[in-house]
Amino acid sequence: MPQSGQNSRRTVLGTLGASAAVPFLPSVLWAKGQTGPDASFAKIAADWLDQSMRLSPVSATWTGDHRFDHLLNDYTPAGRAASLSFAKSILTRLNALAPSTLSRANQVDRAMLVNALESQIWTTETLEDWAWNPLLWQDAAGSALYTLMARDFAPLPQRLNNVTARLKLLPGFLANARENLVPARVPTPHAVTYSAQNQGLKSIITDMIEPAKGALKGAELDALNAAIAGFLNAIDIHQSWIDQTLVPAAKADFRAGAARFDKQLTYTLLSPLSRQEIRRRAEQAVRDVRADMYAVSVKALSGRADAPPLPAAPTPAEQQKAIRAALDLAAADRPARDKLVEVSTEATEIARKFVVEKDLITLPNGPVRIILMPEFQRGFSVAYCDSPGPLEKHLDTFYAVSPIPDDWTEEQAISFTREYNRRGIQDIAVHEAMPGHYVQIFHANSYPSILRAVLSSGSFVEGWAVYAETVMVEEGFMADDPLYRLTQLKVLLRTITNAIIDQGIHVDGWSEAQVMTFLTETAFQEEREAAGKWRRAQLSVTQLSTYFVGFAEHMETRAAAKAKQGAAFRLKAYHDGILGFGSPPVRYARALLLDEAIG
Repeated sequence: MPQSGQNSRRTVLGTLGASAAVPFLPSVLWAKGQTGPDASFAKIAADWLDQSMRLSPVSATWTGDHRFDHLLNDYTPAGRAASLSFAKSILTRLNALAPSTLSRANQVDRAMLVNALESQIWTTETLEDWAWNPLLWQDAAGSALYTLMARDFAPLPQRLNNVTARLKLLPGFLANARENLVPARVPTPHAVTYSAQNQGLKSIITDMIEPAKGALKGAELDALNAAIAGFLNAIDIHQSWIDQTLVPAAKADFRAGAARFDKQLTYTLLSPLSRQEIRRRAEQAVRDVRADMYAVSVKALSGRADAPPLPAAPTPAEQQKAIRAALDLAAADRPARDKLVEVSTEATEIARKFVVEKDLITLPNGPVRIILMPEFQRGFSVAYCDSPGPLEKHLDTFYAVSPIPDDWTEEQAISFTREYNRRGIQDIAVHEAMPGHYVQIFHANSYPSILRAVLSSGSFVEGWAVYAETVMVEEGFMADDPLYRLTQLKVLLRTITNAIIDQGIHVDGWSEAQVMTFLTETAFQEEREAAGKWRRAQLSVTQLSTYFVGFAEHMETRAAAKAKQGAAFRLKAYHDGILGFGSPPVRYARALLLDEAIG
């Protein structure tokens, strides 16, 4: 789907690595000037940041802390125990600090850190994802190399030498995955996706490392070549285990169930909204958006000889037929299957020019780069925004687009490009780049709390991107094209139905047939999009709820700001203001902006 998926931000809640005791300078500098309880909190935050980077070297590389670029995450029992012990020690220190004694900014950061630690402890002790979710291992293995090669944060020879160091460790890492994963506990969708993604690790070698290795010579080049050979062999060994042992035995239920879903929803959203209230709001929103889609469809179809009946008060069947007819017009304007990056690049520039013309928000100085999604990350989402870490905000931001698989039939490719037609890609460019994720994370990285950047809220980030789609239309983007407005509403409907199928699948036991019917008929999705969403929903729990919940909270916050400021309200000032607090849960950004209680 167009939203950013699991890769828009990376967390540092990992497990144990090893390194010399070097202070994490950015966090130490951030702590300067604070006194009393705030100084105590700053010390706790600095200690957590420093040690978390040690515990998750791969995430540290992305964040911009390069002390551990030669190491890998440790997901072994010893590593998990060390990480768990550290998390509990930090939580104990935090619980000794009364929130009311802290500054408002630190109250927010404390709440976010407590939530993250409690989530980590629950995930390790109760969820035990290291034993049944192979995609945790896959992301760590691929990102270990990708984060070193994707951005020019250091001279190429230095980065390649760290690639060599990690390549030497990766065969052992894959062996640890085989030792720790329990095939009978792995759900089938996870195993099948893992089988497809594992071979994608080779593409990092062929596409990113091989073309660059000429920067090394002599013994360093020999060491890299030897490490590459060892890693490629390890991938093949691991693939055999995946296909011959893991996939045949992976029969566990992917559904979370109500208890786990509700617990995980609390940690994911850090919102007062319950599962039941989210469902009630989402179902009402489906009815409202479909009514808006019908009204726009009437405009788009008006005067066409082949238009279906367009009564003022349509029956459900008449509403369905009219919306589908109008969407078919938009779907007919499709990109070529091999031109998705080019069309996405053009769409991003169109959106950027409109944002500048309307002066909607302060924009970054540099461009966002549209790239083909790395092969090892394909199979989860259609697109995502990959921003630099908070310590390296000057580096490139990538808007990654997944290509259509070569083995798809022409019929499947047409289904995909009907969904991601030119207007759909235009809306995705707004979501991922202008003024969506790219712009929002630029603002977030300017906030001085590195802790808040590392713990960024998925519902704030995803909700903002959906809000960005809406505000562009409100301000007149593509106003002369009703089919664009219809497409944007269809994507909004997708956002809403994400939240419904998230709990429908994991709590209510919806079948694949139920999901496909709901998505293709109620939400008007093409078969390929609906099939992809079914796959994604099996692989994730509660993440699909972040879009709708965050969007609703952003809309409510803007309404509250308008009500409070009255005639003084200015949209650009509001946008810059709400994004100026980083990426906390929306409830906290609202409290800070409107001087409300931090609860």
